[in-house]
Amino acid sequence: MIVDLPDTNTSKISKALVRIREEGGAVALGRVLTLIIASTHGHEEVAIEAANDASREHPMRVIVVSTAAVDGPDPDAEARVDAEIRVGGDAGASEVIVLRVYGEAGADPESLVTGLLLPDAPVVAWWPGEAPHIPAESPLGRIAYRRITDASAQSDPQAALHRLCTTYRPGDTDFAWTRLTLWRAQLAAVLDQPPYETITAVEVTGAADSPSTALLAAWLQMQLKVPVDYELTTGPLANGIHGVSLTRESGVISLEREVPDVATLAQPGQPTQDLTLKRRSLRDCLSDELRRLDPDELYGEVITHGLPHLADAVALQAGV
Repeated sequence: MIVDLPDTNTSKISKALVRIREEGGAVALGRVLTLIIASTHGHEEVAIEAANDASREHPMRVIVVSTAAVDGPDPDAEARVDAEIRVGGDAGASEVIVLRVYGEAGADPESLVTGLLLPDAPVVAWWPGEAPHIPAESPLGRIAYRRITDASAQSDPQAALHRLCTTYRPGDTDFAWTRLTLWRAQLAAVLDQPPYETITAVEVTGAADSPSTALLAAWLQMQLKVPVDYELTTGPLANGIHGVSLTRESGVISLEREVPDVATLAQPGQPTQDLTLKRRSLRDCLSDELRRLDPDELYGEVITHGLPHLADAVALQAGV
């Protein structure tokens, strides 16, 4: 069910939620968190769909704040808030409140959502598109336990990733890191098997628009304590992480993904294997991040220490 509330305010939205519960039997019990999605006009539905899917694992209230631009309101537009409440089949296991904000009504997004937050429940903020320069200091970021960004959705993914090195605050995370979960698990599983030889060199390759490639290289350099070479490629077929090569005394371990969702693992003295290694969807990434509401300390170490050290090493090798 979808209820439209044109030109409204927070008080009217709250009353409408109560009325919907009383008349339709919808309940807010069992909601474990409030997810705030900061989006722009016309780009809300993909994020809402991912949140609805994730809500089946994490029942929640979803509040979508949609403005003309993520960095502020359109001063020339008439101040107005159009709301939409979705429950039942249109909201998965959540209840969705869409706030389409115009003009100066979006000058203080924190006040727009405060009266709609679930009481005594943690708040997670997600920017599926362009994100604030410092998410933790933005109006929505200040009230959130966790703050989720996506460097790959920025106009310059690599620059956005390196900006995170200086703007990171505990509680921040980025989908560029979440997309590495399957890669990290597979590489750890390979190195957990004999022979237990020291890794002497690492190579990582990926697309230029894939910030996950640099994060994977930084993580490997931190964990293995060896220099890592990483190469970013361009072209119509360049997409995501391409592969990782680990060199040790007995030979080279190669994990390459040349076709979507399938990776080839080659190890000395063993037959080549084809492994399922899917690119993670928005729903998968969001569900993964909502499983923990405490700061991701490993991500914090990689983004604040591992990535800058990797960049310094690459600059040194290039003679910069």
